[in-house]
Parts: sequence; structure tokens; C-alpha cells
Amino acid sequence: MTLRFDGQVAIVTGAGNGLGRSHALQLAARGAKVVVNDLGGSRDGSGGSTAAAAEVVNTIRAAGGEAIAHGANVAVMSEVEDMVAQAMAEWGRVDVLINNAGILRDKSFSKMTMEDFRLVMDVHLMGSVHCSKAVWEIMREQQYGRIVMTTSSSGLYGNFGQTNYGAAKMAVIGLMNTLGLEGASRNIRVNALAPTAATRMTEDIMPEEVLGMLKPEAVTPAALLLAHESAPDRHILAAGGGGYALARIYETDGIFLPESEQSPEALQQQWQAIASTEGQQPLEAGLKQGEKFLHKALAYVQGKAG
Repeated sequence: MTLRFDGQVAIVTGAGNGLGRSHALQLAARGAKVVVNDLGGSRDGSGGSTAAAAEVVNTIRAAGGEAIAHGANVAVMSEVEDMVAQAMAEWGRVDVLINNAGILRDKSFSKMTMEDFRLVMDVHLMGSVHCSKAVWEIMREQQYGRIVMTTSSSGLYGNFGQTNYGAAKMAVIGLMNTLGLEGASRNIRVNALAPTAATRMTEDIMPEEVLGMLKPEAVTPAALLLAHESAPDRHILAAGGGGYALARIYETDGIFLPESEQSPEALQQQWQAIASTEGQQPLEAGLKQGEKFLHKALAYVQGKAG
């Protein structure tokens, strides 16, 4: 079955180049009306131009699709609200949001300024918050929505010189997890894409021969799956160079210590048991962790009473 987006309206941020451009073009090719958002700044977030977004819109229209451009800075809520208002005025609904906009200001933590840290957080994290908030009530009222966050292996696993970027990219996972829970009853599904692609963001990081394999177009199928009506909920889908995998957060089963034995020394002695992966599983929500620990405590109490 071909995955289509006929009659749907999609907003793609940072869609003037790279991954966002690829996402926007493919959404349009599959029937979506697309808001092509791009501030048009450089890789570090400086400057601005409407040229890149306009080129994507022209490409979509030339192929018979519908699209409008908007130069909102996703770090500024009022500009994001204007973008969503224009989408509503043009088409009357918003079905898909792909939070793709981003910048890089890489430096080791010892050399990084707080301005650079805060700006990257503002674009990646608060940009995703602003855009999601701006479409949230629309999606709730129409009882349909698909939101895709863009995370990164730098956030999930760390990457030297990217404390700001890594912190922001892990933060959007927390945003995804809770929005997915809150939106479930209104048929709003929220997922995250963890891409590896050759874009302006990665051109200085990877060797040229590797970059040739990591085309944005290889990531877009994953983005479209997460944006589709049939999407899962609260999943992290990694994609790059033709490879696709799920990243999941697991918690070991762990141990229970009675109050009289709760000490750092006891934890050190029991470290192997705490770290054992036997019986580990992903937790469906934060409360599940407390529930697990309470079950262990109850089992201890019952065993002692028996």
C-alpha cells in the first residue's frame, strides 16, 4: 500500500535545504499541501533569506502540488504562531508537523559560551516546543495529528564537542514521550526521527566518501512513515544510508534493598545485579518505574511476613 497524504496539510521546519527539503518534496509528491518553513540562515543560525524556501515551493508547484513558504524563526513563538495562522487561513487545518529546523555551534564544553549553548537549545528544543504548541489545539479539535521530532545520536549517546546540541536533542525525546501520552486520546501520535545524513550540518564532520552514501533522501522514508496516519506512537526511528533501526530506552530490572541495607557500599557490592540486563524492558511511562520498585518492596515485605 502506498502511503499517501491526500487532503492533509503538513508543516516542515528548516525545509529550505537538506533533510527538511527532502521531507517537504516527498510529502507534496504524496498529496500533502506543505508549509515550507525556513529562516534561511547559515548553519550557525546567523543571517536570513527567503530564497531557499521559495525554491522548494516553486519546485512543488511546478510538479502540480500546493505549497507556501514562511520564514518564521522557530525560536520566536509569535513568528511560529503567524506561520500556523497562515496555514489555517490557506487550508483550514494542520495534520502533520515535522520539527526539523536546527543549527550547530560546536565546541568543547570548556570553550563553549553560554550564548552558544542557549541558542542551540532555543532552536532545537524551544523551536520544537513552539511549533508543537502552536498546532496542538488544532490537532486536538480535529482529533488527528502527527508530530515528528528530530533527535540525534549525539543526544542519545553523546558526541564530543556537542554538549549543547546533544542536550537539546535528548530533550526532545522527553517532549515526545509526554506529548505522546497527552495526545493519545485525540489521535495525536508523536514520534522522533534520528537521522544520519549528508547535509550542511554534517559536511565538516564526515569524510567525503561517506557523505556520498548518506543522502537526505534515504532518511525521508522514515520521516514519512512517522508522519503517516499509520504511524506508531512514541518511537525513535533511526535512519541513514539505507539503514533503519529503532532506538529504545531500557531500564534494568534492578534490585531491592531493605531500609537497613540502603547504602552506597551495598549498591557497590550489588552493582552486577543492578546492571544485569536479564529481564530489562522499556517502560511505558515514568510512573512505571515507581510501580516496579513498589512491587519489589511489596514482594520483600510479603516474603518476610511469610
